[in-house]
Amino acid sequence: HYQILWGGEMRLTLDVFRDLGGAFIVALLFIYLILVAYYKSFMMPFIIMIPIPLTLIGVFWGHWLLNQSFTATSMIGVIALAGIVVRNSLLLIDFMLDYMAKGNSLEDSLIEAGAVRFRPILLTALAIVFGSAIMITDPVFGGLAISLVFGTFISTALTLIVIPLIYYIWQIRFVKKINKIKST
Repeated sequence: HYQILWGGEMRLTLDVFRDLGGAFIVALLFIYLILVAYYKSFMMPFIIMIPIPLTLIGVFWGHWLLNQSFTATSMIGVIALAGIVVRNSLLLIDFMLDYMAKGNSLEDSLIEAGAVRFRPILLTALAIVFGSAIMITDPVFGGLAISLVFGTFISTALTLIVIPLIYYIWQIRFVKKINKIKST
């Protein structure tokens, strides 16, 4: 009968990842619940939060590119990125909703939101990337910096495309269902 016991630094690492993973899930749950209360919709927060997994593409790509291990500080960077991505999504969605409330079409609202909100989203991303880049070589906070730099870069680019596209698809399907129900 053999048994592997993880002790010392490995036990500490596993405990930290478990705790940070739990904190990440709780943070996502609270973000979702706050957005549900704000928008009075269960689907809208889901659309807003879709880019959060897209940050992982940049995070893992950055760690691979720089040949760095994914550390506890990297996980803290992923948690921070969740808030940044939600903020970017909210900028786009709120502008689209305000523009549509003024009587503009869905397509015009999507285009206008992308054009008007591109600069604030890009400036926020550049501030994060340049502010975090100085920490990339740090042995402790390098993982955090890699997560923030590469995750922000990829998620910003994808958010500007994915959010309007998914919102458009959702609205087209939702409107078709409503019209179908009204006609019967």
